[in-house]
Amino acid sequence: MEHPRTRPAQYGPRRDTPPRPSKPPRPSRPRDASGASGSRLPPQAGRAAGGGVARPARPDRPARVPQRRPVPVRRPAPVPAARRLPNPRLTGLGGGLFCGLVMLVLGLLVAAVFGASQTVYGVLFLPVCVLTAVWVREGDLLTAPVIVPIAFAVGLVPVAGEGGDGVGDRLMGLVTGLATQVGWLYGGTLVAGLIVLGRRIRGVNRRAAKGRPQG
Repeated sequence: MEHPRTRPAQYGPRRDTPPRPSKPPRPSRPRDASGASGSRLPPQAGRAAGGGVARPARPDRPARVPQRRPVPVRRPAPVPAARRLPNPRLTGLGGGLFCGLVMLVLGLLVAAVFGASQTVYGVLFLPVCVLTAVWVREGDLLTAPVIVPIAFAVGLVPVAGEGGDGVGDRLMGLVTGLATQVGWLYGGTLVAGLIVLGRRIRGVNRRAAKGRPQG
């Protein structure tokens, strides 16, 4: 029996030897326009200049702006209610009613407690004039010097009418009281006029400062 290695080639391959399986053809690499074969890397990755893999550039992040904390606003401490003075604004009619009623009540108290002392009545008349001139609103400031003399005469009726019960006696006592207490009457009217004049000047200056352009 002949050995398969020593068998001449003209007899062909042996039939008892199984044929070797053929290898599948290798796929050809795609070539670009320059003729070079494509890269094995995925299409989203490329090669850097030094031969490494180039990573995609990251988008620029916006710079962080430092946030400033709001400065706390210091509010003035509230004034206690006990320290606040009443600051009403009376009209001309309201100021007249206020001053007249207060002087009438004071006249009755003076007649009942102090024995119709006109001096005490004149002293109490001054603070009432101050309050009337301070509490009247700016639009009716000129009414304050007119109101206070009328209120003085109204409050003087119960004080000056102690000499008799008749109407004539009370009228004569009122005229006598106005004549003898004219100093208190003029003094209270002058105080009210000065306060009104000061408030008037301050109001004019304030309006002029508001209308003046700021440079």
